[in-house]
Amino acid sequence: MNDGPEPEGHHDGEVGGPDDPRLTLSDEAYAAVEAMVLGQRPHLTRPDVLERTGVTEDRAHALWLSLGFPAPTDDDEVLFTDHDVEALRTLTDLVDGGIIAPETEFALTRSMGRSFARLAEWEITEVTTVALENAGDLDEDAIQDLVGGTLPAVEQLQSYIWRRHLASAIGRLLATSADNAVPMAIGFADIVGFTRRSRELSPDELSAMVETFESTATAVISDHGGRVIKTIGDEILYACDDPLAAARVALRLADGHLADDAFPQVRVGAAYGAVLRRLGDVFGEPVNIASRLTSIARPGRVLVDRELAAAVRPHEEEFRLRRVRGISVKGYSRLETWALKRPRGPEDRGEVAGEALEALSDLLPIPLRRGSTTR
Repeated sequence: MNDGPEPEGHHDGEVGGPDDPRLTLSDEAYAAVEAMVLGQRPHLTRPDVLERTGVTEDRAHALWLSLGFPAPTDDDEVLFTDHDVEALRTLTDLVDGGIIAPETEFALTRSMGRSFARLAEWEITEVTTVALENAGDLDEDAIQDLVGGTLPAVEQLQSYIWRRHLASAIGRLLATSADNAVPMAIGFADIVGFTRRSRELSPDELSAMVETFESTATAVISDHGGRVIKTIGDEILYACDDPLAAARVALRLADGHLADDAFPQVRVGAAYGAVLRRLGDVFGEPVNIASRLTSIARPGRVLVDRELAAAVRPHEEEFRLRRVRGISVKGYSRLETWALKRPRGPEDRGEVAGEALEALSDLLPIPLRRGSTTR
């Protein structure tokens, strides 16, 4: 392997925060860790990469930025390795071979860059935190041992998870169509009073609550064949191909606080219809409606749109629906809304009076509704 010259212009590499002196590395130690992670010490400049790949400067610059990396400011900077050249050639071959459309090249690299940046940030934070708890200190040798011992295992695990998800995505594609717009149920679950609680809880307590919310919600969604599209602060967005599965997920999440008081109380909105899939995200009216329904749902309750209500209505043994007065929300003057509940059992007689109060309060202006909560 050609290690090449030492990289120039490095300041002290910090694996953790600037206030943690245990995680501050010398230039030499950081260069060694960087070479271990990249598989090679950087030994190529930008002109070197362009010459070896035949890619234009403008395109290479745009691709580098879309991946989330700061662009080189000096052609003499030694920043790249043979793997950068190989990656650029691979991407070029995929575009030239018609596998990736030229107009989506930057969108793809931008999406991959965003996803892996978040993953890398979380992984290094988690690994170093655990190592510090176990060892009490991390000197330069310990950092190198940690990276060298952990990197292959994490890389193998990532490849396994990616392949598993890829197999599932291929199966969904074959089961539906090659079109991006497909019928899909979309749900949002939102932690009630998150802003207030985030001010009241300590950082550790807040972290524990968010972890409980995300881990439990992910388990519930996955168990019903759904997919977590993304988490947005105190909110999780999920998708299900089966509208009944989306309804089951919604009820499980809404009941989560009753089953486990460590799981925060949530409100849920869900909708069904044609959804555009793009780079792992979803767009379309069901997404907008589900978001609006979540914003007006009561704590611990589920609101669904007309289409999802129609899909679950025949299944009275599993679901119960109650019409809610049409409400004006952003983008929709009179949104047809239904409260989704579980079937009433003999032990739920007292719920009838509560539902009568809810129905009455639906006739009142939104600010006067019993139990309304703002963030």
